Amino acid sequence: MENKERFTDRVETYVKYRPSYPVAAIDYLYGEAGLRRDSQVVDIGAGTGIFSRLLLARGTPVTAVEPNRAMREEAERALGSYPGFKAVNGAAEQTGLPDGSADFIVSAQAFHWFDQAAAKREFNRLLRLGGKAALIWNTRLTSGTPFLEAYEALLLRLGTDYATVNHRNITPEQLAAFFQPGTKREARFPNRQVFDFDGLSGRLRSSSYTPVPGHPDYEPMMRELRDIFDRYQQDGYLSFDYETEIYTGSV
Repeated sequence: MENKERFTDRVETYVKYRPSYPVAAIDYLYGEAGLRRDSQVVDIGAGTGIFSRLLLARGTPVTAVEPNRAMREEAERALGSYPGFKAVNGAAEQTGLPDGSADFIVSAQAFHWFDQAAAKREFNRLLRLGGKAALIWNTRLTSGTPFLEAYEALLLRLGTDYATVNHRNITPEQLAAFFQPGTKREARFPNRQVFDFDGLSGRLRSSSYTPVPGHPDYEPMMRELRDIFDRYQQDGYLSFDYETEIYTGSV
């Protein structure tokens, strides 16, 4: 499937079950990373606007760039009441925005889909003198509890292309090459969702590598997910743990 269309049929589950980002991570961007309330921010690969919302809530204007029509329309529906919000049809490699139109570029849960060389050229074109970029991921923990390890094993066994599209495939060398030498900074923050079974099922179905109904692996995956939940739940809930990673610097 063409990457820009991978989430077209998953917008509802994406909105309901994908995690937001911790307050401490946003505080870091507005503090140590240099984002200002009056910065002109471009959110590239903005999806349904999960990250854009957190900046808009602090009064920062955001232009959301998203190539997937269904996700972009959901962002417009959800965030259109913010006076500083605008959404455009564009991609990391070609946003369609004017030269020098951004003080800060953010990309949350999206950089691993980009053509990195083309995206770097586009980020450079958009950023004003002294501007910075931030690449952000909620990285799901894959070990530390029996549940997290069983969930990871399930994805590796029955996910359609999980090992290929996993954002952990982005290497430290690729990240270093994207930023100007000596400017890259890293920060990490704990993040967590707590799910009942319906929530856990929705979180799984929001992922692009999860088989869809009708696929031969869909029903086996859902049955095994139920077994995993029943085995490890406590009082009807499970913790879905992440580390929010932020990489900032000049491009």
